[in-house]
Amino acid sequence: MKQFLIPALLGLSLVTSCQKKESSDSTSAGNETDTSAQTVATIGDPKLLYTLAAQYNTPDGLAIGPDSSIYLSVPNLANNTYPGVIVKFATDSVQLFTTLPPQPDTKHAAPMDLAFGPDGNLYYAENQYENSKDYKSRLMRITMQNGKPGKIEPVVVNFGLANAVVWKGNTIYVTDSQWDMPDNDKGSAVFHFKLDELNKGTVSLKPKTMDPHVLATFTTTVNETGVDNGADGLDYDSKGNFYTGSFGDGTLYKLTLKPDGTLASKETVKVSTPISCVDGLIVDRRTDKLYVCNSRTNAIQVVDPNGTVSTLVQNPDTDGKDGRVDQPAEVLLKGNRLYITDFDKPEKHFVNKKADQVHTMSYIDLK
Repeated sequence: MKQFLIPALLGLSLVTSCQKKESSDSTSAGNETDTSAQTVATIGDPKLLYTLAAQYNTPDGLAIGPDSSIYLSVPNLANNTYPGVIVKFATDSVQLFTTLPPQPDTKHAAPMDLAFGPDGNLYYAENQYENSKDYKSRLMRITMQNGKPGKIEPVVVNFGLANAVVWKGNTIYVTDSQWDMPDNDKGSAVFHFKLDELNKGTVSLKPKTMDPHVLATFTTTVNETGVDNGADGLDYDSKGNFYTGSFGDGTLYKLTLKPDGTLASKETVKVSTPISCVDGLIVDRRTDKLYVCNSRTNAIQVVDPNGTVSTLVQNPDTDGKDGRVDQPAEVLLKGNRLYITDFDKPEKHFVNKKADQVHTMSYIDLK
């Protein structure tokens, strides 16, 4: 999952996790008197990968295709007057891969994380939470035909806020950052679905229940940001253990599975330094290190298998035009290069203060 290699194309303009809707690229979010940006250190030296056009204002999920091309989801949540799309990156060019069918009730498409399945088709989580709180989010499938998009259809409906997607074998795992229960309005969950079931017809989840597809549930502790989004990024290590984390409070979780794929244990990862926000994450299965996007502090943090936390990249508020990260939301690893999407749509008390009119992607070479 999320592994690729492309050359850095600096300054290229393209025609091309998970917060609340805003009406313009320059809308301010949060308390302008918050001094958090003034106290943030500059760590690491990320480089500019792409400068994106205005119609790609919130780059999010990344995936590698069977043809080694890179696919990027753009939900355009900072300015959804532009439609959500998926873009394909080639070696020396960029092209629109496909427009997406809007959800019938909300009239919007909002693709988040995406991944290719063992059937060769492309699956993406669709986050409708910004458009409707009434469980309109979906898991979508793009049927691939000779490398081109064919039929696009929902395979699972009635998520609250579908977010991350990961295939392992013939099972797809999906985080829902807003899966509430009757006695818990701060809930989130990880779901799992077998490919065979998805091929039989659309799966309809049962909101506010322990639906049979729920693998694990979580509760977010709401802090001064006011954000109650929970389980966000998702990936697994070399032993098959899954990791997810809460966007709202930064808690990192480890899920151990039984041989039949059901949950064996859920535990909070003991970390040396608290992480304030977990957006996208990836596990380097060569080392089992986790690379975590901390959207709140404008940082990429690394968690060693023993729980030691270090900061790989961090910088104060920026528009990202020089390659510095601008609210990182997702990471993609190939070899020793880590690619970063700069989502640039902040909440209160984030280092990033507003969604600006510069839209970028960054990268950093690991030692």
